[in-house]
Amino acid sequence: MRIRYSFSSRRTGLIDPSSSHARPFPSIVKYVIRISDIVLEVIDARFIEKTRNIELEELIKKMGKKLIYVLNKSDLADTNQVREQIKEQHLSPYVIISCKTALGKKNLRERIKIEVSRLKIKHAKAHIGIIGYPNTGKSTLINVLAGGGRSRAAAESGFTKGMQKIRFSKDIIVIDTPGVISFEDAPATQKENISKTAEIGVKTFSSVKNPELIVAHLMKEYHSILETFYGIESKGDAEILIEELGKKLHFLKKGGHVDHDRTARLILRDWQTGKIKVYRK
Repeated sequence: MRIRYSFSSRRTGLIDPSSSHARPFPSIVKYVIRISDIVLEVIDARFIEKTRNIELEELIKKMGKKLIYVLNKSDLADTNQVREQIKEQHLSPYVIISCKTALGKKNLRERIKIEVSRLKIKHAKAHIGIIGYPNTGKSTLINVLAGGGRSRAAAESGFTKGMQKIRFSKDIIVIDTPGVISFEDAPATQKENISKTAEIGVKTFSSVKNPELIVAHLMKEYHSILETFYGIESKGDAEILIEELGKKLHFLKKGGHVDHDRTARLILRDWQTGKIKVYRK
């Protein structure tokens, strides 16, 4: 079966894979994997299973490339729980890191150097490719590895549009690619996929449609976390949470009614920016 991908757009979050503008990108990602000696897959430590790209992992292994799993945003997750999930999903080798705090930076640099030395490349530079879902922190990771300021990075997902080459060391070059998600996650008409892309930050809180539906989706799995964070007892009901939070923050429209859209977007903003930390029981 032919592997299909969809890439993030700066404004819409998704680009139709049939679009002529989207066609060159799969070849870019495949090209980066092909010329890379080692590939880093950047994964959100809070949502390991949801931000792994199994399709690309299979392609990388099929091409005989070394794959290193990089669990980013560890400052927003429980490290013990992250390690448990890593063990359950058999991810190896891996490095847990936080680009925000630079936690794990030294470990990642050492892991890269170790794997490069094992390749025994002579008279040539080693190439390190970086892949991952939009907004997992790929460009920020490059800045951390390269010492900062050498790769463009933005809080809004989908910023990187093409391949970038950054010098990691004298003999190692790091290559960045556009954010790519598995094709099964792409259809924007399916509520479950809309919810997932908003949950992991592919679609930002300001651009997503029907934010109340996304909050309802989050409440199914994380209601206790949300209720504790906002100090509101909602019995797992998203409508109650939004209503009570809107009153608490005075997010009101004319007539004194709660502005549900504004309140729901605030919740999504807190979620996507990491104010709400995810600790599973």
